[in-house]
Amino acid sequence: MAVARASIALNRFGLGGRPGDMPGDDPARWLMAQSDRYQARPHAIAALVSSSRIVGELVEYRRAVRSARRSRSVATSPERDTDPGMRSSAMQPMPERGEDATDPVAKIRRAARLQARDHYAGAVSARALTALNSSAPFVERLVYFWANHFAVSADKLEMVGLAGSLEFEAVRPHVLGTFGDMLHAVERHPAMLVYLDQAQSVGPNSAFGQAGGRRGRKAGLNENLAREILELHTLGVRTGYSQADVTEFARAMTGWTVAGLGRGPADAETGGVGSFVFAPRLHEPGTRTILGKSWAQLGEAQAASVLDLLATHPATARHIATKLARHFAGDAPPPALVARLEAAFLRSGGDLPTLYRALAEAPECWVPQPIKFKSPWEWTISALRGLGAAQLPPMAMNGLMTQLGQPVWKPGSPAGWDDVAAGWAGPDAVMRRVEVAERLAQRTRDTVDARKRAAELFPETLSENTAQSIARAESPGQGVALMLVAPEFMRR
Repeated sequence: MAVARASIALNRFGLGGRPGDMPGDDPARWLMAQSDRYQARPHAIAALVSSSRIVGELVEYRRAVRSARRSRSVATSPERDTDPGMRSSAMQPMPERGEDATDPVAKIRRAARLQARDHYAGAVSARALTALNSSAPFVERLVYFWANHFAVSADKLEMVGLAGSLEFEAVRPHVLGTFGDMLHAVERHPAMLVYLDQAQSVGPNSAFGQAGGRRGRKAGLNENLAREILELHTLGVRTGYSQADVTEFARAMTGWTVAGLGRGPADAETGGVGSFVFAPRLHEPGTRTILGKSWAQLGEAQAASVLDLLATHPATARHIATKLARHFAGDAPPPALVARLEAAFLRSGGDLPTLYRALAEAPECWVPQPIKFKSPWEWTISALRGLGAAQLPPMAMNGLMTQLGQPVWKPGSPAGWDDVAAGWAGPDAVMRRVEVAERLAQRTRDTVDARKRAAELFPETLSENTAQSIARAESPGQGVALMLVAPEFMRR
């Protein structure tokens, strides 16, 4: 039984085994001990540019757009270039052959290439390299869980480069802390503020809103972030809050913006362009009533106090417990496990390691039969780890995930990617994995003995049918391909 539990620790709790991985005699203890080995900023991620740098480039991009709209002929004249920031940016990519470096339209194209090629694809590669080489795969899985819980989507240019930075800067540093700390970090991060349009939200009765009204322009209150915090990030749907609560919370959040991108100041007193900033001129004055409670706090503290309440609310505890149970114990979350996780959340004030310990000790998470169908990201990482990969060709992971139907940080909705088999187990999706498995097998150049490797990756849980299928393969490469699409590799 201990050896079977080792396979569960590697594959259900972790990211798939690597050659030589062995959880030892106490797999649950092995899981919890990974907290000491986890790196919030491993080398691949630390080498990336910060979200502030990316926001600075977006500011320059917007300048180029405005310049192009005013007059292409003026913007293309070197003597009358109104955008010196674009000229001097060290991150600005070189023009393509035949492209006018001073043309504002060309600048816009180069900005788009920079966001997609250098920032987005580079961040995807860094994420994958971290997963392949991590000695704390249980914690890395939890990072992906929380990044999907607080999902943003790189569907527009402003989000392409920023999307990964939310995971790297707001989720990773807090994955072993409290839910409240992570919640505050996420909701203040420029990626979330830009994605859900909070950076542009204005209180109608704020100083800015009143000034705009006098000039005949109606200032807009945006409810997107307030709604998703209540519906997705904390309480969950149908948990007693009303539309009035959403609107009042949105009013409380006015003034939360991004220096340089929002309607607030172009810089922050501490941080600079790209940092979170509270802009008093945008904030809706007055006391708010949310969830039956009165909030008279001034400025930034008003919404921050609401977040504090939401972070430890019983409905939040239930919502988080249900999602964690679904991720680690099956698509239909076991009610008893949900109840224990909920109690642990409330008892600890949202201490995340307390929840992880409850998962590692839960018998529902250690049932011997497979209980989850792997998402494309999970399957790809487990395949690469199983083959002993430590490096990837540039752009390779980006292309793979697009082919498999789960492009990284592009779920298309704040709800994130599905965490149930129905989202990933269709015939077409499985055939794509077969095609990728064959390509991965070709790259091994017949150096991997799939018979031995499969037994190592799934200790004492490899089925007789899978073992026979691999043994009958016509070549070592075919054996590897069969291993990668076996039921043991598709499920966890």
